[in-house]
Amino acid sequence: MERGTPQYAVAGRIPLAVVVVDGQGLVSHWSTGARRLFGRPKEEAVGQPAVELMPVSGALSEDEASDGYGLYEHETVELGPGLDATLNGLTSYPAAGRARLSEPGRAQLDVLWWAYPLVGPGPERLLVLAADASRLHTESGDNGVERIAPGFALHTEFLGSEELAGRLPEILPSMSVGESRRIVSQVLELGYPVLEYSQHDRVPVTPDWGVPQRAGHAARRKEAEDAAAGQLAAPAEPEQDLEYAAVRERLEFLNEVSGRIGSSLDLARTIHEVSAAVVPRFTDVAGTYLREQVIAGEGFPDGPPDETTMWHRVAVEHVDAPGRWDDVVPVGEAMPFPAHTPFFQCMTSGDPVLVPQISEQMGTAIASQFEKRDIRPLINGRSMLVVPLKARNVVLGFMILLRHPGRTLFNDMDRFTGAELAARAGLVLDNARMYTYQESVAETLQDSMLPQVTPRMTGCDTATRYLPGTLLGRVGGDWFDSVKLPGSRIALVVGDVMGHGLNSAAMMGQLRTAVQTMAALDLPPAQLLRNLDDLAQRLGEHYLATCLYAIYDPVRGELLMSNAGHIPPVLVRAADGRSELIELPTGAPIGVGGVPFETVRIAVAPGDRLVMCTDGLVEVRGEDIGVGLATLCESAAHPAASMDDACDTIIRALNTRGGRKDDVALLMARLNGIATEDVAQWDLASEPEEVGRARRLVRAQLSDWGLEGVSENAELLVGEVVTNAVRHAGGRRVGLRLVRAETLLCEVVDDGHVLPTLLSAGPSDEAGRGLRVVSRLAREWGASRTGDGKTVWFELSLR
Repeated sequence: MERGTPQYAVAGRIPLAVVVVDGQGLVSHWSTGARRLFGRPKEEAVGQPAVELMPVSGALSEDEASDGYGLYEHETVELGPGLDATLNGLTSYPAAGRARLSEPGRAQLDVLWWAYPLVGPGPERLLVLAADASRLHTESGDNGVERIAPGFALHTEFLGSEELAGRLPEILPSMSVGESRRIVSQVLELGYPVLEYSQHDRVPVTPDWGVPQRAGHAARRKEAEDAAAGQLAAPAEPEQDLEYAAVRERLEFLNEVSGRIGSSLDLARTIHEVSAAVVPRFTDVAGTYLREQVIAGEGFPDGPPDETTMWHRVAVEHVDAPGRWDDVVPVGEAMPFPAHTPFFQCMTSGDPVLVPQISEQMGTAIASQFEKRDIRPLINGRSMLVVPLKARNVVLGFMILLRHPGRTLFNDMDRFTGAELAARAGLVLDNARMYTYQESVAETLQDSMLPQVTPRMTGCDTATRYLPGTLLGRVGGDWFDSVKLPGSRIALVVGDVMGHGLNSAAMMGQLRTAVQTMAALDLPPAQLLRNLDDLAQRLGEHYLATCLYAIYDPVRGELLMSNAGHIPPVLVRAADGRSELIELPTGAPIGVGGVPFETVRIAVAPGDRLVMCTDGLVEVRGEDIGVGLATLCESAAHPAASMDDACDTIIRALNTRGGRKDDVALLMARLNGIATEDVAQWDLASEPEEVGRARRLVRAQLSDWGLEGVSENAELLVGEVVTNAVRHAGGRRVGLRLVRAETLLCEVVDDGHVLPTLLSAGPSDEAGRGLRVVSRLAREWGASRTGDGKTVWFELSLR
């Protein structure tokens, strides 16, 4: 028989499985046909998870589809998702398919199935029909049948719903007439079940609610009797149902929309894709509203929405004249919705709300929410569908869909189409929301771990940049830091924990804190890296990092540097603008252990610039790192108006090559130095009489510098600090130094190792007030140990 020729199957009786599933995914009704097909009695099935009782998933493979069960060669059959996905509540649209029933201990069966989502006040949420396709093929007795597949068509003619509702309890005895009437009416709206016997011939199925359109009166009576018995009848004459194309078109539309949305995890782009996907094919106007927490990139919204919940209008797509909607309903506006509106009903129930046509009364009620704007000309007389955007049973937002008065009104089929569309869009939006939230958390975590480097310090200006990685999240282990040291010196550090993600960021935080603590002890660079290496080994075998540590002395004009497996820094000479990589002993990464570190002393001049960075800036996969280092040297020497501009020049030169995946830390320091005439220092004896001498020396020096305005406070604080050194240090040496820069820095050095602390002095106490005076009057103060004692310092503002 040639393909496409009308075929006439012999009428047969095939037991039909009829199953109803509630909102929890549990079986509430289980017919005799279900017991025969799936092998479980009703007593064992009711109340159990449906997905476990009906182990049907996916569609037939190409090999299975052509192994004698009547399908065309190399063709699989499945509309919508698999039955297992449908049973798990992953669709709100009618679905059908043909697949293999596979269960241990039983022979495989070729199963046809239809699934109808149900809505309403009752617990029923899904009606499933299933039949043994191989038995249907055998009963027909026609080996020429090339194809048997389940499908849907729009209902055109059927026995009265009252009669069908009365017969359904015969199949499902525990269902009332009212419940059956509600289910039958929904099934008829969702699509009439049909069997596809060939590429062009479709036959209406009469399981329990109708008969073929061309069947005679006797045939109708006979098939209705079969339906009451829960059987699927193959009609005497197959017919081509042109209305099936409508259902197919809706499925194609949903598949097309699914392919257009979710191309990015960017929330703004996803919002635009969702809104643009439905205009103009499904609707003429689409307005998207999201909850405030979703827009802000915060966590999952807490609790159900209410009349105080703020909804942000994030997109408006339409086919009207440009600008017609923009002034009346601008994007970005936030507003609540009262309980009497269909929008509130949608967002609280989580179900679509259909308004076939907006009346003048409803239009006025909706327009009352918009102050000083009359939106009635835009909405009155239009058909409206409000669909929720949900994820994990939480309403993230909703879409308002409007059709022009001249277009077909939204109907129940559109309501289910819109619900399925919104379900897919809600999932995509939630993915984008979660990504935005995680990205925000990652950025907050990274920012909290990176220090706020002071851009201007005595003798040194700094600028920094941090770029998150482009892969594996935005959290990494690169860091930079600067620490103020005694003697007007500054510690500069850049490090890179190996790896990516939260673990690397956590390790980075620990190592950075350790470096700050050890830097405050004024350890030489090599000794600091040695101690850091020991610490990393104690913390765990996975603590590996590279680190570059430098101490800049602006008075002596020198750098002390040590390296632990890090890329070399660049020094740009102010005299001729020449840049060079500083050759340092590489050393082993922190955490390897057993490898010594060396300190290198480098002379620098005022105006020289030191550039320290991590390998993510210069290293690109497939390219020799020497190319990146050469580009770093060249770009670092480029003249710039400011330190920030110089950093940006380096980033532009190296970050545009492509292929960068690692995060980047960049620290640039301009080594301004401190001129000899801006430094004054004296040695004092450890005697009480020296306190007065110290005050006089300070007064005279500040007068020479023209800083008489700060002389009084400076003398008072110097007297307090020198007194503490003479009284508590117990040594033989006290040193005093003044440094004139953006601030006035005073340092007092002695050979005692006990750091001073603030005390609570009572009214009758003779001691304990000195440091409180220093803390109150100084811009900043501190104390730190040195190799042969300690240094107490304070700064006074010159303005």
